[in-house]
Amino acid sequence: GNDGFTATPQNWDWFETIKLNYGVDYQNDRTPNFDPVPDTWHKMLHILNFWASRGVDGVRCDMAEMVPVEFWEWVIPKVKAQAGQEFTFIAEIYNPTQYGNYLDRGQFDYLYDKVQLYDSLKAIIQGRGSVTGITDTWQDLKGYNGRMLRFLENHDEQRIASPDFAGNAWKGLPMMVVSATMHTGPVLVYFGQEVGEPGEGKEGFQGEDGRTTIFDFWGVPQHQKWMNGGAFDGGELNEEEKELRGFYQEILKLVQEPVFAQGDFYDLHASLEKDQQGQVYSCLRHHEGTTALVAANFSNESVTFTTAIPEEVREAWKLSVGAQETGAQIVPGDAFGQFEIDQLEDVEITLPPYGSVVISTHE
Repeated sequence: GNDGFTATPQNWDWFETIKLNYGVDYQNDRTPNFDPVPDTWHKMLHILNFWASRGVDGVRCDMAEMVPVEFWEWVIPKVKAQAGQEFTFIAEIYNPTQYGNYLDRGQFDYLYDKVQLYDSLKAIIQGRGSVTGITDTWQDLKGYNGRMLRFLENHDEQRIASPDFAGNAWKGLPMMVVSATMHTGPVLVYFGQEVGEPGEGKEGFQGEDGRTTIFDFWGVPQHQKWMNGGAFDGGELNEEEKELRGFYQEILKLVQEPVFAQGDFYDLHASLEKDQQGQVYSCLRHHEGTTALVAANFSNESVTFTTAIPEEVREAWKLSVGAQETGAQIVPGDAFGQFEIDQLEDVEITLPPYGSVVISTHE
């Protein structure tokens, strides 16, 4: 549970869960009692190994910081020893001061990037924050960016298309481009996100809150349109919904390329004109002769800017003056395909409202 010790829980207490005894005395200053190893630890190891033996290839651990890091330090190596090192542990942790503890000591593979990038992007799209916050976010993470799971929707959060978030699924495009391309960590797409599910309706216990309920027997209309009565072919989606889903397909294919999956990163935000820094985010990725420029427009107006590659980046990455082959993708719109330039330097780009561009050069 949520550490509530009361006979009269409130509506939003976790009264439908049970607090397991991991060897912490919560009523006496959280005194640890880990020697001998608590029986709960052995039982949880058995459960994890059971599911791993059935072909499950990873687990997402809800509010993992409410379980002592000593348990994760003990159990994760044991599960990986049996299931293989590729078995993935993902933790939901909302306290950035504990990120290093659960990644380094606890040995989690990835952490949810909720209170850093997600919160920053949501504030930007709602007009409450500055694009500069994106730069502040990755700098605050101090070397852990590649181990952060980026996302825009999950079971806890409001749907992008809901009035409580952006009110329009297309406003999620620049957020998705940035989330997916900034670093080498994974990106999550929640079911229905790719077809603009708004989370509408008073679902029962959860009510009208812009989320897809996790408490009530309910449907997810946009996802059901894609399911199309069991055909799973998107047959009931309209053209705009199909186009939105196509964008998610393109960006998820794009980030599997080595330049994004393994490449170095350089933030270009400071190189933009001052009046553009509140609207556009831009960065570079580089890997083995391939360089990619990413730019995303977070405003409701078209923005024109000129690319500028700092000399220190050219020297560090040994970038040549020209490029042998160049391709680009601009979203939204029909501009997928070639983008005629000789190099990444001094290129004038116009992005539509909430549009993004990814330009790749191959030496």
